[in-house]
Amino acid sequence: MGPTSKDFKTVQAHAKVVDTNDRDSEDGSSVAEDGESYSELVNQERDHAIKYRTCSWQKTAALLFSEYICLAILSFPWSYSVLGLVPGILVTIAVAAIVLYTSLILWRFCLKHPEVRDVCDIGRILFGGSNLAYNVTAVFFILNNTFIQALHVLVGAELINTLSNSAACTILFSIITSIACFFVSLPRTLDQLSWLGTLSAGFTALAILLAIIFAGVQDHPFGYLPGQEPIVTAFPIKGTTYIAGMSAFLNITYTLVGQITLPSFIAEMKDPKDFPKALWAVTIAEIVVYTVCGALIYHWTGNQYVTAPAVGSLQITYRKIAFSFVIPTILFLGALYSSVTSRFIFFRIFRSSHHRHSNTLIGWATWVGIVAATWCLAFVIAEVIPFFSDMLSLMSSLFDGWFGFIFWGMAYLQLYPRVKRWESTWRSVETAFNYFLILLGFYVLIAGTYVSIDSIVLSYAKNQFGSAFSCASNAI
Repeated sequence: MGPTSKDFKTVQAHAKVVDTNDRDSEDGSSVAEDGESYSELVNQERDHAIKYRTCSWQKTAALLFSEYICLAILSFPWSYSVLGLVPGILVTIAVAAIVLYTSLILWRFCLKHPEVRDVCDIGRILFGGSNLAYNVTAVFFILNNTFIQALHVLVGAELINTLSNSAACTILFSIITSIACFFVSLPRTLDQLSWLGTLSAGFTALAILLAIIFAGVQDHPFGYLPGQEPIVTAFPIKGTTYIAGMSAFLNITYTLVGQITLPSFIAEMKDPKDFPKALWAVTIAEIVVYTVCGALIYHWTGNQYVTAPAVGSLQITYRKIAFSFVIPTILFLGALYSSVTSRFIFFRIFRSSHHRHSNTLIGWATWVGIVAATWCLAFVIAEVIPFFSDMLSLMSSLFDGWFGFIFWGMAYLQLYPRVKRWESTWRSVETAFNYFLILLGFYVLIAGTYVSIDSIVLSYAKNQFGSAFSCASNAI
């Protein structure tokens, strides 16, 4: 069970929440006054052995960079090959701009409600204080994060198989990845993880840079057929199906949508008023990196030879070199999602206990047990589901429509009561845009689910699925 209405009211009383419904939330003084509530919460941790609200905006930026500068970027060349170069770049910029805008709405909502520690608390508030909404959001939250952890178990096994020429059973490599990620997940606060986030983002950027360079300097893409040079198109080729186009669009969307973790990041900042600095920094970087990587690698590999991830288009030696640099990302990003999930569960268990913020045996034993459980579950999911990539797409379509768009359109409507939504031309345009975001979220939910299920059906028809707990190599 989540916290009750009484729990929320108690936290709000301690935080001295300022009611901002009767003033313009773009007014500078309202942001400052809302930020004062966080100062009270930071002060309450002053004498705690373990302090959670300690992240500077620079450390928060490191966490954001580690989340967004990830291996999924190497799937953008494939998306551009389906959509065409021009629509692919335009979709990337448009979705990034929407995610930036909705993330700023999320930030304003968190400032108004300093009692929020994660997206589950937001779900509860958006649906009128409903504990059912809180619990449903919690299920989605945990499933989303655990499936992402499982993806990192799978990619870790792919990496070790690729580098070792499939020297051992894939299950063994999955176990090794899970154990390594478990140890990286053990720090109790995001502040302690932030330096690893910087390392992760740096290595991923290097891997992407090497992939781009190798794609350009190699004589031909992997699998090249003499006389069939790479074909690059500005727009979708004739005969591109709705399923293919939608899959490419959703691939870009799912990579950019990451708001589900942002409330957890904001809750552990020393001064959440600085969050937009981190957000703008990562948005500018991701637009540059995503478009450059997608466009250049697609230019050199073309429609015939592009793969997802793009390292599959590289010759074997180049592939191993570039792929090896994503090891820190595989370990850290999986650990980040485990940490966010574990903290959510840990805080529910020790809602008012000193174990929550003290170095006690019970506190640490519980924390280690929760982290271990998330990785055991992630390992099982990665091994049991033979159509894992399709299942991940299905889970993403079910959750990202809510956590990427619908929630934040609803949050805007709560920030601005009916009388203020249409008070000026600009406000009316923004209100209409947020209604559009809600509709877009439902489109992603419905269309994404349809495309994912159709892909699973087609893959079954082509006998593309292996068996559960298979030793078969999954090397790229």
